[in-house]
Amino acid sequence: MTTPDHPQPASNTTADAVPRQFRAALSALTSSQKSSRGAPAYSRFVNRPLGRRFAALAWVLRFRPNQVTLLSAAATFSGIAVIAAAPPTLLVAVLVTVLLVVGYALDAADGQLARLGGGGSLAGEWLDHIVDALKSSSIHAAVLISWYRHFDLDPLMLLIPLGYQAVTAVFFFAMILTDLLRRLNRGGQAIIIRGTGPTSFLYSLAVIPADYGLLCLLFLTLFWQPGFVVLYTLLFAANALILAASLVRWFREMSRLS
Repeated sequence: MTTPDHPQPASNTTADAVPRQFRAALSALTSSQKSSRGAPAYSRFVNRPLGRRFAALAWVLRFRPNQVTLLSAAATFSGIAVIAAAPPTLLVAVLVTVLLVVGYALDAADGQLARLGGGGSLAGEWLDHIVDALKSSSIHAAVLISWYRHFDLDPLMLLIPLGYQAVTAVFFFAMILTDLLRRLNRGGQAIIIRGTGPTSFLYSLAVIPADYGLLCLLFLTLFWQPGFVVLYTLLFAANALILAASLVRWFREMSRLS
């Protein structure tokens, strides 16, 4: 499950203050990172640092945040298309994983680039969420197509990617809606859901099944059909449990705000 990475409002780091140099940009980004509260381990320790380097490179090349978002979409949806279209060989598994990992890192880079330039925009946040919503559902549709075309499975097993798709869609919508209601309750102030949980390393590991990055890495096993089916099914079950617990917690929070 991917989590929204909202562009942030303007900070002390502005376009006029940071030279168009990779090291300078990387240093500025490192000193102005978002809180790690509530972030799963992959996002916290792998994706954000990798995205930071993509953001610094984009700064040097004078890319805009929306252009980075579109690059992220291009890499991600290329990987998703390969899942659906190609037989699950080792080469395909590696190619898919690289495309998805790069796409996810670029997804983290657009918000960081926006902060480096002085702040994001509503249009940029909208575009980022639309891409996230499309990829979080279409990746499971691609798995379903791959299982139907290339895997020797009981037809009932095709309900697993359908169920995973439903869990992901509800999870994403619930996060966005909860964030929106929090903003309304605080007079429009942006509150990032991912920044509301504990910061401990153990917590980061506990919520890693809900991290889209782990799903990206799972496709390294795509060529190993029995193993991929088992691991994908276990990840689906873990996400369903995390969703159930999160919905209860968010409902109680909304009740208190009411």
